[in-house]
Amino acid sequence: MTSLPVIVGFGGINPAGRSSGHHAYRRMVFDKLPQSKSQNTLKALASLMNCPLDEAHILQHTLIRRLEKNLFDPADIRLNKSAQMGPAENKPIEFTIKRSQLPARISPEWKISDAGNGRVLISTQQPLDVLLPDARQSKVNSAGQLPTGFDPESLYQSRNHPRGLQLTVYGASDAIQSLGIPWQEVKNRIPADQISVYASSAMGQLDNNGSGAMLQATMLGKRVSSKNCALGLAQMTADFVNAYVIGSVGSTGANVGACATFLYNLRQGIQDIRSGKFRAVIIGSSEAPLTPEVIEGYRTMGALAEDDALAKMGPLNHQLACRPFGDNCGFTLAEASQFLILFDDELAMEMGANIYGSVADVFINADGFKKSIPGPGIGNYITVGKAMGTIKSMLGAQALQQNTYMQAHGTGTPQNRVTESHIFNELAKVYGLSKWPITAIKAYIGHSLACASGDQIASSLGVWQDGIIPGINTTPSLAEDVHSSHLNFLLEHTEIDPTTMAATLINSKGFGGNNATAAILSPTVTKSMLQKRYGNKRFADYQHRHQNVHAATLAYDQQAIAGNTELIYQFGLGVVEGADLTIEADHISIPGQEKKIDLTAINRFPDMT
Repeated sequence: MTSLPVIVGFGGINPAGRSSGHHAYRRMVFDKLPQSKSQNTLKALASLMNCPLDEAHILQHTLIRRLEKNLFDPADIRLNKSAQMGPAENKPIEFTIKRSQLPARISPEWKISDAGNGRVLISTQQPLDVLLPDARQSKVNSAGQLPTGFDPESLYQSRNHPRGLQLTVYGASDAIQSLGIPWQEVKNRIPADQISVYASSAMGQLDNNGSGAMLQATMLGKRVSSKNCALGLAQMTADFVNAYVIGSVGSTGANVGACATFLYNLRQGIQDIRSGKFRAVIIGSSEAPLTPEVIEGYRTMGALAEDDALAKMGPLNHQLACRPFGDNCGFTLAEASQFLILFDDELAMEMGANIYGSVADVFINADGFKKSIPGPGIGNYITVGKAMGTIKSMLGAQALQQNTYMQAHGTGTPQNRVTESHIFNELAKVYGLSKWPITAIKAYIGHSLACASGDQIASSLGVWQDGIIPGINTTPSLAEDVHSSHLNFLLEHTEIDPTTMAATLINSKGFGGNNATAAILSPTVTKSMLQKRYGNKRFADYQHRHQNVHAATLAYDQQAIAGNTELIYQFGLGVVEGADLTIEADHISIPGQEKKIDLTAINRFPDMT
């Protein structure tokens, strides 16, 4: 039998707040929540933001909004303007500098004399190329920023980590602590080599603690830190989880697929579980792209919503900057970190784990020959079609037609609204769907690049909890060029019976032709499948074990709301050296790990060896 990848834990952070406990999801549907849930989410956000329980302040300083100054001042971005200084009226250029500031290579045209006090006087007739300090104001002033006041580096000994890695520690810690099962119990239950971690960013760490400083240092007259290069790597997201959060010696990797990166890692994880070789998988991504340079890079591509373009569409409102499938002018960059924990179905049953859903499959296809690297192509037709075919094969045509919805990539660009809606509409036709529900949560939180589909999955898990699909409420109507004959774009929050919503499709379209679509099964469907596989008695035993796990998950949530949680960051703790291992011909034993790592292997090519 093929193992089913069951979603047993999730956590992270995005502009809507903390993912675990469904709080980020509930911020998006806040106006539809009953008072008990809305107050709980406000408390969770107040704790996160280190602010009083002031509803107006909290709502104003979450989701997409005007760029704030906590990361950089968008009205005063430093730059250097190149210029050439020349002599005036045949008089030499003269200036003084500290002797220690003389360049290693001195122009033969310079005349240098001592000026006293450690300074020298330089005189030259040669024109000088110089960089003059300058500043500019950002043309893009909307972003999906993390809740105001949330400061990840203050929550652990961050040691000048890049912001993306700070978010990694927070997101992975949140997912693991909300699991309801101490991670040591997972490590005691299965061998260490049956745990895998796949996580990455799409852009790498580009702020001044990562690659950004490494690339800028010499031009700014500064030194490169020994950490800049290493911590800037995209796979460092997974490395931090392994080395400082769970102490894993299992399989690891960092799949990168532009804006589809999270789903690329998810596919790697479910393949591990379905192979039977791995029993627990952590999937994640973290992205911190809100730097002046990254914003300017996407802006010059014509991809971002600039203030001038937004103002032409009506009164300038940065909170409404992202308008998927409406009249729009570009996407909105965001920062986030999202993590999923998957168990195989047997481990989930044995440990009484939470069941938030399961992953039926993830499909990835490229675009073929392209006119433009960032432009969309045909690969996404294949991924969406395969995902729909999977739901039809597993649950039947009626379930696909009546009990699914699509979490669209929905970036908020004119090109995306046409191409993605055409994909959905054409495939809805051939699969017999008449009014297929479509939503796009980037309207609330923006585009977090590698994390985008992680944000979508976390939102979908919330829909199955509370029965409210977030509507695309930043636009009053669809754009005229959107294909919609067989689709129902949800422009308002839509209440559903979560027990009848059998599956959701998660769609991602990435620059370069990186297309991915996941088919996620509901907790109701997943539990029904498990009951069918294991029988009523074993499922009843699972339910009994789950009571304690559920209680532990709720307890963590309440502690987090109260601000009493600590991140998992084990720097230099539990380090095992090679001499500490017990090595024998058929296994390796690791101190602190109850299960041995089996070294025996099956010859998979007996007919050839």
